Amino acid sequence: MSLEPFNDRNVAENGYFLVDVEDYPTTPWGKFARVAKRTFKGELFVGLWVVLREMIKFDIHTVQYPEEKMPIGPRYRAVHEMKRLWESDTERCIGCGLCEKICISNCIRMETKYDENQRKEVSEYSINLGRCIFCGYCAEVCPELAITHGGEYENASDQREHFILYNDMLTPLDTMKANAQKEFEGFGSITPHEDERVKKTPLAY
Repeated sequence: MSLEPFNDRNVAENGYFLVDVEDYPTTPWGKFARVAKRTFKGELFVGLWVVLREMIKFDIHTVQYPEEKMPIGPRYRAVHEMKRLWESDTERCIGCGLCEKICISNCIRMETKYDENQRKEVSEYSINLGRCIFCGYCAEVCPELAITHGGEYENASDQREHFILYNDMLTPLDTMKANAQKEFEGFGSITPHEDERVKKTPLAY
């Protein structure tokens, strides 16, 4: 491959054109002339007419927040949620720590322990929402679909370090008893008709 087309700096033949930009004035009279030229050119009055035209419209509606809220998309990444198993109402999180390892903002802290059956369980789990950038990597990497992003975006706090704890993210038992746990449709969720796409793999080993 020849590099001759890349080394050709003749912009006239390649279709480039130079934008005619006036030099910025340095003298006081030049600055005043520039302001006067832009003022009487009509740009200011065009902007004022757009504002006046929108003010006299009577078919517009202002959302009265927080009484009225706009709907958000199903894949909106807001405050995290920890899900439970539908079969036993227990926590889905197995304490593998993948979410903590992949977090690029280093805002997830997890501590695990072994229960009486020698199964790993989460003892402490917290997310610093002040550092979190809501990228969705933690939900995408979770093998058990335990952590997802919910639709709760009202997470204002008076502290820079605003932590959300495991029990605050976990789905309440009352919600599970009512079969009202919502599965997130964004990162880390099961796509529709996933069972139909599963193919049997040949036992070639």
